Amino acid sequence: MATSSRQRRVTGRVMHEFKHGELKSGRGGRAGKVKNRRQAIAIALQEAGASKYQSGRRNRRNLRRTERKEAQGRTAQQEREGKSRVGASRKRESTRAMGGRNARKPTARGRKAAISRARKRDGHTRQELYARAQRRGIEGRSKMTKQQLENALGIR
Repeated sequence: MATSSRQRRVTGRVMHEFKHGELKSGRGGRAGKVKNRRQAIAIALQEAGASKYQSGRRNRRNLRRTERKEAQGRTAQQEREGKSRVGASRKRESTRAMGGRNARKPTARGRKAAISRARKRDGHTRQELYARAQRRGIEGRSKMTKQQLENALGIR
């Protein structure tokens, strides 16, 4: 059975699709609508990565695939409501829960890690190096990486 909250949520969504006649079987749903409750339960457990008939590795892969499917707005409910297209950022829903624009904002911890990574070499960020290159009038600076800017400025 589904153990984590993520798995329970996925199982609930799939069973909801079954009850509303939206659950389809086969690759890309080409085998038609699922009419058997037992088959719907099997599909739900497989998508949730909680099937007892598959290995742990396969279950984890299935759960990751389902998470990607939900993030891209490819579930039956999302497609029916138009969430995969309308008001979405690059075929994604804009809310944090759907992995859209708001979900891509770095956390405070992520921001701090990025800053420390940027300052690793001699304490200069790429932006600081770019500003120096701009003052010196170095050609092609906008396309240069941090290392290329360091080389162009003669820093080391």
